[in-house]
Order: sequence, then C-alpha cells, then structure tokens
Amino acid sequence: MNILIDLYKSTFSAEPSVCTALTGSASNRKYYRLSGDAGSCIGVVGVDTLENKAFLTIARHFYGKGINVPEILAVSEDESAYLQEDLGDTILFDMLTAARKSGEGMEKVEQLLCKTMAMLPKIQFEGAQGLDFSVCYPQPSFDRRMVMFDLNYFKYCFLKPSGLEFNEVLLQDDFERFADDLLEEDTDTFLYRDFNARNVMVKDGEPYFIDFQGGRRGPVYYDVASFAWQARARFTEEQKENMQKAYLSELSGYVQVDEAGFRSRLRLFVLFRLLQVLGAYGFRGWVEHKANFVTSIPAAIAELKVMAAEGFAEYPYLTEVLGQLAALPRFEVEPSHEGVLEVKVYSFSFKKGVPYDPSGNGGGYVFDCRSIHNPGRYEPYKKLTGRDEPVIKFLEDDGEVFGFLEHVYGVVDPHVETYRKRGFTNLMVSFGCTGGQHRSVYCAEHLAAHLADKYPDIRIRLIHREQNISAQM
Repeated sequence: MNILIDLYKSTFSAEPSVCTALTGSASNRKYYRLSGDAGSCIGVVGVDTLENKAFLTIARHFYGKGINVPEILAVSEDESAYLQEDLGDTILFDMLTAARKSGEGMEKVEQLLCKTMAMLPKIQFEGAQGLDFSVCYPQPSFDRRMVMFDLNYFKYCFLKPSGLEFNEVLLQDDFERFADDLLEEDTDTFLYRDFNARNVMVKDGEPYFIDFQGGRRGPVYYDVASFAWQARARFTEEQKENMQKAYLSELSGYVQVDEAGFRSRLRLFVLFRLLQVLGAYGFRGWVEHKANFVTSIPAAIAELKVMAAEGFAEYPYLTEVLGQLAALPRFEVEPSHEGVLEVKVYSFSFKKGVPYDPSGNGGGYVFDCRSIHNPGRYEPYKKLTGRDEPVIKFLEDDGEVFGFLEHVYGVVDPHVETYRKRGFTNLMVSFGCTGGQHRSVYCAEHLAAHLADKYPDIRIRLIHREQNISAQM
C-alpha cells in the first residue's frame, strides 16, 4: 500500500485522503482506489513483474491507438505497482445481471453488448499494429503449446475429477486433430484471451476494456467465442446472433468476410473456449474451493450439452465423451422450489474426491464409512452395490452400520429441523467409502429414506456418484 501512496503523491502532488481495497479478480493482483482533492485513480500491486510489464506495455500501446483502455498514470521503478485511470464501478456483466433481475434496462444493455463487440475488430487489428508481441505473458502467440495446455487443463482439472471413465489414448487422438484445426490459420491479429463482459467497464455510456494482460498474437475467432459464449453470462441465442452481426459488420472494414466460413471456424473456438473455461472452473472451484466458480459450472455444462448434441464429426470420441460428461447426474440442474429445503444425499469414493456442492455453499456433512466392515473385500459382493439384497444382508447381519447411522441421524436431523425453521433451501450430506459402491451407497439410501419419511415437506435428491444414479424422493 505504501508504494501506491508514494506513487499517488508523486503524480498528484498531494496525499490521498481515502485508500479503499477493491475486490480483485482470480489473479494475485491487488487493487485499491486512491482518492483525494487532487483526483481519483486505481492502484494495482502485482507480484508478477512480467505480467505487469505485459499489461503496461499493451495498455500504453492501445491508449495511443485510441482504444478505450485505462490511461497509465504512474509506474513504480521496479514495475511491481502502478496507477491507472479510475473508470468507475460499472461493469457490463453487472448491468446485465441487474437488468435480468429487475426486468428493466435490458435494451440498453444489449446495445452496449453489441457496441462492445463492434469495437473488438479495432482491438484485434489496429491494436496488433506495431505491438511488440515479445512482451506478451506468458507467451507471445496462440500456438500448439497453448492449445494442448488448455485441453489438458480441461482433462485434468475437470474431466478426471468428474469421475467419468474414458480412454485417454482415443481422447488424445481427437485432441491432436482438434489442435491442428484450431491452428490452421496464421494471423497477425491481437487475441485478448479474457474478452468477456466482466472485463468491460462502462463509463459515460462507453465500453472500456481491462484485464488484457494475457493477450497475445492469435486468431480473431477466440475472442468472439469468449465473449458471446461466456457461460456465466447465459446469453440468449438472439443476443448471441446480434452480437455476431455487430462484430462481422465492423470486421468487414478490415478484411473480406466469408460469413459461412467464419461461423464454421467460430464453432471450433466456441468448443475450445468452453473446455478451457470448464478446466478453470474445476481448478478454481473444486481445488481452490471458490464458490462462485462452482456455481458457474451448470451454465457451462448446459452449453456443453448443446454442442455435444450437435456433435463434431471430426472428433467422434471427444463428442462421445462430452455427451457422457454433460449427462452425469451430478450436473443436473433441478427446477427451483423457492422456500423448500432440498437435501442432497451423495455416495462417493474417497479415491475420486469429495462431491462438490452445486449450490455454492461449500458442501455440508461428509461421513466416512470406511470403518464399517467392507463387503467389497469378498468375491460374491464385488460386482454388487449397497442397493443389492446380498450386500444389504451382509451389512445388516454384521450390525456395525446400524450404530453408525444412528449417530448420523442424531447429527443430521437437528440440522434439517433448524434449516426448515430458518427457510434455508440447501443442505448436502455425503457418505464416502473406498470405492463408493457398497457401504456409502447403503448409508446414503437409508439416510435419504429416513429423511423422506420423517420430513415429508422437504425434497430429497439421492445421488450415487460412482454409479451415475440420481433419484428424487
């Protein structure tokens, strides 16, 4: 903070009277608003000086081209901190969200969305002219390394944690073909990379662009896909179409446009960007436990379901895997039942990780069933589950499971009663064992039946994750 105050003093020849920390992005950069009689600005402290240098270089270059970006006001000697123009607090994405909630102002928002897309070609073409791409961070161009990094990001951070079984060799074959197609065109245009409504500020009715430090040399389709198909934005098909038309109209001022060919290639980048986003949601949500990323997963899965249904003949196995992924019960979006408590009861394998909480509340109770005598150790039961009569008889004859469940009921029942009284709508209870097949399944079945019998006014959703079974009770 002191370094920003010193920059403010040297820039405005006065002390800032107020220094307020601002909500940051997913990065490690820290943002502050510094203001006083001399003026207001945004101070940024970033631990990665190479990333800072990329932003500062691109920002100055764009500003000189007349592109709507914040003016850089001051930079520390070591480039670890800088001051930039204060664009206010109005974010285009927030305007969209507010318009949906209130039912008012959507026409104005849609005009801004189209205006934003119409400004993109200038960023891509004029912004690239004379830009030293060597400063771009972490790499100067969209290349095979970047493509495979993002595809593997999806595979390791989302697909594998989902629990879906797949053939890695067949998937890799399609990934290689996919990369070839994405890299088919070689261009000298600027790829913003994080071009979306969250990175567009609105000042005096004009869109301004921020967070372009990840930009590099690359194809124009990527940014169109990134903006119009942003999962969290949930744009309608009509809104997407209007934005594409606004973009293509301006694009024709820079290159001759084959609209059919453009839309065909754009579809590849929509899929690529969606997989990259799911990888980010998996890492940020499931690994770093950031709830806002977890709650964004259903919207991305909904987009994925549409694309998988339409299919990609060039990538048959990838299409098959994506269809299976989108159909997993854990990603089902239940209709809203306002004011009614829904308890989700899961069984799972500890080897594949604790289930994520789609409500964004961070999950509830997790009970470890591995202390109970395991029928899965014995050959007659290995192919059965806790729903099958022989396994049920084994567990009940052994008897350990009864005492275990009594303790579970003693904890969960008071919680349900409290949530009902307070009008809460989500509770999650998960049972884990070694394979998520026998003990956890039995316990989840019995807790779900117990709650449904004792509290008929609540909703129960039973999910056996490793068996891909979901049921409403």
